[in-house]
Amino acid sequence: VSVSVCAAMAVTSLAGCGNSKSEAEESKKTSADTKVSDIKVGFCMKTQDSPYFVSLVESVKELTKAEGWDCTVLDAGGDSTKEAENMETLITQGVDLIFLDSVDPDACVPSIDAAAEADIPVINLDSGVSECNQCTTIYSDNKQNGRLVGLAYGEFVEKDTEIVAVLLSALKGNIACLERRLGLYCGIIEARSGCTEEEAWEKAQKMEDDLVGSGKARNEEANFTLRGQGWGAGTREEGLVAAEDLITANKDLTCVLGENDQMLFGAMDALENAGIEGVDLVAAADGAKEAYDLIKEGKYFGTGENSPFKVAEKGMEVAKEILIDGKDWTSYDDVILTEAVAVTIDNVDEHYDFGF
Repeated sequence: VSVSVCAAMAVTSLAGCGNSKSEAEESKKTSADTKVSDIKVGFCMKTQDSPYFVSLVESVKELTKAEGWDCTVLDAGGDSTKEAENMETLITQGVDLIFLDSVDPDACVPSIDAAAEADIPVINLDSGVSECNQCTTIYSDNKQNGRLVGLAYGEFVEKDTEIVAVLLSALKGNIACLERRLGLYCGIIEARSGCTEEEAWEKAQKMEDDLVGSGKARNEEANFTLRGQGWGAGTREEGLVAAEDLITANKDLTCVLGENDQMLFGAMDALENAGIEGVDLVAAADGAKEAYDLIKEGKYFGTGENSPFKVAEKGMEVAKEILIDGKDWTSYDDVILTEAVAVTIDNVDEHYDFGF
């Protein structure tokens, strides 16, 4: 998610909506009584202020069009009140299913429950929500994306070479962002210390606790040091500002870690402005094509794949099971994750078309 994605999930677990679903009613849409051409769905989108969100909307529109479905997209512009109005509009119109990328994980709950009362399933794309009567939530695997990138980077750097890093984070208290950076720590520690994944997660949490407590952290076994953390709001512009301060204070950096690509683009600008070369750029997630181009050029180590197309594609798989095959929409797991992938020079060509 881009980390802009994280904004809608602040201080709320990505574990989805819990297990509070009511007993299933027979799905009202079956292959026997519904023609594909008659299906109408809605997409309530929180904003389209970043390439990720634009690509997610376009992907949903393309996939629904390919099925012959009518799809109404309503943009909330980052306003929870407007989002509630948009949800009410779609419920009143009697759409068959709603895709939702929510502005706020709590504010959207009454609207999701209202849709459920009308037997309209809500599939959350990209953003987790609080406990409610959703169908499911679909997004990328933040923890494992971060871990796989960290593993690849930990294996890339010679073990007798110290990793001296600073971290660019997006939003304080945000669960998705926390999972991304913990994944990076875990992978680096696992690769360089030889410990198990379970042990690496524990050591990663220790680094996070130390970073919060003192502004610095180190894992001796992995020869891995974090010199500081900056807050870049998930954007290139804020990432630049945060990186400038960290670079000024730490001239011997070997690496900048980031929770998304956009902030690392800002770090790249800051390093260039300072005339500093040879610093690796390692992102836990996103998969922007600009990052993929830089990976091909050897200017960017890697990133975790957070493909809006794959999120939309998985959402459509679920929607077709419900609306075409008649599957009970209350029977799904609360969270469905897309496959975690670390995109590096070794596989960037395979994943390029899934970027945004």
